[in-house]
Amino acid sequence: MSLQGLFTKADPLSVSFEFFPPRSAESEAQLWNAIRRLEPLNPSFVSVTYGAGGSTRDRTHATVKRIVEETSLKPAAHLTCVGASKSEVNEVAQSYWDAGVRHIVALRGDMPEAGAAYAPHPDGYQSTAELVAGLKKIAPFEISVSAYPEKHPDSPSSDWDVDVLKAKVDAGATRAITQFVFENDSIPRFRDKAHRAGIDVPIVPGLMPTTNFAGVQRMSARCGASVPEWLRRLYEGLESDLDSRKLVAAAVLTDQVQMLRANGFENFHFYTLNQAELTFAVCNMLGIKASPGKTENKVEARV
Repeated sequence: MSLQGLFTKADPLSVSFEFFPPRSAESEAQLWNAIRRLEPLNPSFVSVTYGAGGSTRDRTHATVKRIVEETSLKPAAHLTCVGASKSEVNEVAQSYWDAGVRHIVALRGDMPEAGAAYAPHPDGYQSTAELVAGLKKIAPFEISVSAYPEKHPDSPSSDWDVDVLKAKVDAGATRAITQFVFENDSIPRFRDKAHRAGIDVPIVPGLMPTTNFAGVQRMSARCGASVPEWLRRLYEGLESDLDSRKLVAAAVLTDQVQMLRANGFENFHFYTLNQAELTFAVCNMLGIKASPGKTENKVEARV
């Protein structure tokens, strides 16, 4: 599909955005400027991540609560199994419901120690499927879960990943958001395999900007996502050239959306990294325009 095809294709599209909670007053201002910049695009929801071992619990909750109170957005709070008992996780989930949050992104989560093998809390939820079932007993949450087109690093096989996703859907999950990948064929291939296994919830591609290519390579190594040679070559010699990397990243992300739309995908989840420009530009090219009368408002961090 050409760029012209982006404007002529009539399929309805839905986008969602992911943010992470701020670590400082400066990063809080950056986060909220990104939220305000993207809010006029009317995403289906925005999610806020949960640090390894629940390390950002309070900051995640504060960010989600502020989104509920101060924006028109529908927040989805990440929640993990790691490092907490069932009663502690249930308490967090109930507090989200009480704050007006109706959507949870339920994840296994990572251990606080980088590279440590996963070990469930002895009194906690033992798997994401168990967490999903537990959340459904607390309140009628909408629940999104993760999917791994290139195999989870702890998984013995791609078939295992499909079985795990099926268990999460059977427990009550209503959407699967994929780990980011750069070889586009892997996403429709995984979707088709999931459908053959009886998984009928939407499989939503997760899209990662590549502007900070060195950072992308580090994240990819941790989560098992492959970095193709063609992508490496695009960034050769641009280590100190941020402006050119931004242009390359926009082209890569636009091309990825084009190819996935051609394969029947209509929903996209952007890992924004708390920066709005690239996501806003790509959404604009998809025909997703800012609502009339809504403008970006610069905000200051709360101190």
